[in-house]
Amino acid sequence: MIAFIFPGQGSQKVGMGKALAGAFPICRDAFAEADEALGQPLSRLCFDGPADELTLTENTQPAILAMSVAVDRLLRSRGLAPAWAAGHSLGEYSAHVSAGTIAFADALRIVRRRGRYMQEAVPVGQGAMSAILGLDAAGVTRACEEAAQGAVVSPANFNAPGQVVIAGAREAVARAGDRAKALGAKRVIPLQVSAPFHCALMTPAEERLAPELRALATARPRIPVVANVDAEPKREAGAAIEALVRQVSAPVLWEAVVRRLASEGVRTYVEVGPGTVLAGLVRKIDREATVVSVEDEAGLGEADALVRSRA
Repeated sequence: MIAFIFPGQGSQKVGMGKALAGAFPICRDAFAEADEALGQPLSRLCFDGPADELTLTENTQPAILAMSVAVDRLLRSRGLAPAWAAGHSLGEYSAHVSAGTIAFADALRIVRRRGRYMQEAVPVGQGAMSAILGLDAAGVTRACEEAAQGAVVSPANFNAPGQVVIAGAREAVARAGDRAKALGAKRVIPLQVSAPFHCALMTPAEERLAPELRALATARPRIPVVANVDAEPKREAGAAIEALVRQVSAPVLWEAVVRRLASEGVRTYVEVGPGTVLAGLVRKIDREATVVSVEDEAGLGEADALVRSRA
């Protein structure tokens, strides 16, 4: 059984999608749709940069979504269709476009605002995120609790065994990193992010986004999408939207998402969109899984081979 998994913020890079759009009209058309929906040349930003504009959160989020949808359409046109879907943070929106829950144009516009609201929730420089490596989830949670001192710091992404990202107020994140080392973490890596995502500091962004998400036209997902907030499959549009609302300030339970997919019989994961981050995480979580990343023609060749092997 195949699941499509969709990357989140951090996977973007200048040049993404350019070769695929040049080679495949279905990809070119997807980027053209994105430009029209947003009223801006998003495709040019993806293809040619500049990097500093692409990495602005309100540009990054629709850019990754556009790239992911372009690849999703290409894969489906070549006979590869998933039984399940999931996405990491922003990628959950791409998953719902793939599943038919949300229209592509609506998703592009809502994630641009999502990016803006998340950026505006915390002044630049006041928040931070760090990756904690080599310490289990309970240890990271303890480090955050012991370092908080009344400030916000908490696990934001449970990515894989021994890889948890924390987020919160800058000084509290630094204290939690030090405490994590004292508890046995092998490394603490400060992340270059523009805001502390998936923690309580994002509550203002969640409150701004919630009514806009709930106002979207939606349809019942054609395939189940396993949500970040609870690792449960969303089979109805209403439940899918509420999971996206909660996701803004709640931690991403990616390890649990992959384990849920595996428990449902998924053995093959296709990472749809820029980067190979999710493929690496899946391999750490489910060592028996087959994983293919499709962001260029080389990855497309691997996906085509997968189609042939299932014929």
